[in-house]
Amino acid sequence: MASVVVRNGLVVGPESATVADVLVVDGVIAAVGENLDAPGGSRVVDATGCWVGPGLVDLHTHLREPGRESAETIESGSRAAAVGGFTAVVAMPNTEPAIDNVALATYVLDQGSRALVDVAVAGAITQGRRGERLAPMAELAALGVRLFTDDGAGVQDAAVMRRALSYARPLGVRLAQHCEDANLAADGSMNEGALSSQLGLIGRPAVAEEIMVARDLDLVRLTGAPLHFLHLSTGRSLSMVGAARDEGLPVTAEVAPHHFTLDESSCSTFDAHFKVNPPLRTRADVAAVRASLVNGLADAVATDHAPHAAELKDLPFDEAPAGMLGLEHAASLTHEALGATPGDPIRFFALLSRNPARIASLRHEDRRARHSGHGGAVVAGEDANLVVFDPHEKWEASWDRLQSLATNSPYHGRELTGRVRCTIVRGAVVVDEGALA
Repeated sequence: MASVVVRNGLVVGPESATVADVLVVDGVIAAVGENLDAPGGSRVVDATGCWVGPGLVDLHTHLREPGRESAETIESGSRAAAVGGFTAVVAMPNTEPAIDNVALATYVLDQGSRALVDVAVAGAITQGRRGERLAPMAELAALGVRLFTDDGAGVQDAAVMRRALSYARPLGVRLAQHCEDANLAADGSMNEGALSSQLGLIGRPAVAEEIMVARDLDLVRLTGAPLHFLHLSTGRSLSMVGAARDEGLPVTAEVAPHHFTLDESSCSTFDAHFKVNPPLRTRADVAAVRASLVNGLADAVATDHAPHAAELKDLPFDEAPAGMLGLEHAASLTHEALGATPGDPIRFFALLSRNPARIASLRHEDRRARHSGHGGAVVAGEDANLVVFDPHEKWEASWDRLQSLATNSPYHGRELTGRVRCTIVRGAVVVDEGALA
């Protein structure tokens, strides 16, 4: 493998940052320092004015394969991830059929082995994601699956969730919960409140999420098992998780970019590009979710990348499927939300790389997991999964530029600040100057 030298970037570590070069040889970081000598023929990446850090890791990607390849495939999703600066993604199990057995998990891992980025797999908590009988978690854990979720639906039965947590703890795996009481959420298509009434749309109340957060925190207290909360969308949900973490409970939480950049007023247009689950909330909740990026209530930003075929998003708002694309804009939106504070680059990589890699067990500490070299410090000896991010570049999001097969992004026409310039996966430059290499 040819060597690569990343020149003159701000190399961002877990606690500090310094301007330096990064030399990559044979897929591994060989040296970090000033004015490094590089082997003849090395590829040179000019990172002047940019941040250089560990490749981004998405905890929450819907790749749709198997079953809905017209919306996305593992290959197309990996292209979108690479352009977005991600070197690893965790594929959600709400495929058709659900990833609730070793054969399907193996299929996705095998397809992922040919993708541009590393593809890890989350297994379903219950068979068919029906919330009734546990999936064979021990068999999936032996394959290297470290995260389990019925995402798209929360485990409604508290007894089933308790059993799953008790079963997961000795396996050393983590459950991830989509928190929403299905009876309270019913058939709602946007946030419940004055606006939903005005628009004549059935609402999904915030309390549907918050009740399940509270329930599952009590189940963690009971079992001692770690639990990750997916795409929390209200200030109260995040506050409850933060208080539980302060109490010493092994809980983590992610937030999605659309929940800290868009509010329920976007639904006033009846444009189904703004339909998502959990729904876009009030301005107060958006402010609270945005604040969680800085105050530490949120451990990670996860995209909840949810592609849908164009003809489905063209349906009336209350009939269209929920979900938005996220991989290609998450880095820019997170950078903007953090603001130009002195700790911005360190927090940026904590939210988008280091913490997600830890939660998904994609670090060297867990060698049972596949693709374990993500989210580390940029130091000699680490696997060369890196991103070069220009915090100053301004650009316009456009459906025409998307690498995803789908186009259901709510950010078309929006000017963004900060863009991925280069993505390096296992030592290979897969994105250069913002485009696929």
